[in-house]
Amino acid sequence: MISLEQMDEARTALDSPLFSGLPGDLDVSFEFFPPKTEKMAETLRASVDTLAPLGPRFISVTYGAGGSTRERTHDEVVRIQNQTGIPAAAHLTCVDATREEVDAVARHYWESGIRHIVALRGDPSDGSGIYTPHPGGYANAIELIGGLKQVADFEISVAAYPEVHPDSPDSQADLDNLKAKFDAGATRAITQFFFDPQCFFAFRDRAAAAGIEGEIVPGVMPVMSFAAVQRMSDLCGTAIPDWMEGLFEGLDDRPDARQLVSATIAAELCRRLYAGGVRQFHFYTLNRAELSYAICHMLGMRPKEQVDG
Repeated sequence: MISLEQMDEARTALDSPLFSGLPGDLDVSFEFFPPKTEKMAETLRASVDTLAPLGPRFISVTYGAGGSTRERTHDEVVRIQNQTGIPAAAHLTCVDATREEVDAVARHYWESGIRHIVALRGDPSDGSGIYTPHPGGYANAIELIGGLKQVADFEISVAAYPEVHPDSPDSQADLDNLKAKFDAGATRAITQFFFDPQCFFAFRDRAAAAGIEGEIVPGVMPVMSFAAVQRMSDLCGTAIPDWMEGLFEGLDDRPDARQLVSATIAAELCRRLYAGGVRQFHFYTLNRAELSYAICHMLGMRPKEQVDG
């Protein structure tokens, strides 16, 4: 027997036209990577300016392995917060740094007005795929969260893996690790990208059964390049649906058509997640704003000044 609420969710998912009447009652966040050149910096800033009117609850900025772009990350995070008024979050990892060095970076962020850190173990900087803690450094994200909480009362986001982290022996160990992150002081978990909504729902249910009460936000990555997504999926263990390759076949030299297909796929994923009760989304923008903007628009979001004006 299905409940009335489940029937309403199913109706939202099945009614036609697909995106008609969605009220835009979402909380969204956007992730960018720091620029390596001035031209890339211009692209990043234009992208932030495009998405800022949607009123995201935060914008995060990553940095390279071993902090190779840490200074650029700091500059962009502070600029975003100061110039847009939107809370900005800086990524921080355990890779290639002592505890004292990581703590110093965290203090610098706090002194600059940044109150939100995305705390990650990080990937090996040597490309070996084998993570080894830095001598004198934080061994993992759990230790990093504890260290950050000693520095200041940061809001802390962490990573979650619906299809299991590649280094985890099994799904239960992965869930135990996620629960330990929340117990250490994490505010929310943001998932690795995925393409099957049922994968997220099953993960959400397993997390709840494991006693995880914190917010779990699906991470959504529009496909900019199918070949690139294949490479990333191989590294992080994300399953690519059989039908996806066929949709992108023949579009390597047609970027506009590729973007339309990408936006449609990602928006449909979000619509199905919405039908299952999801109201928070985190978009991996790859520093391209239009795809994420289009998806949010189809989900009913409009610029805040347009709504409030």
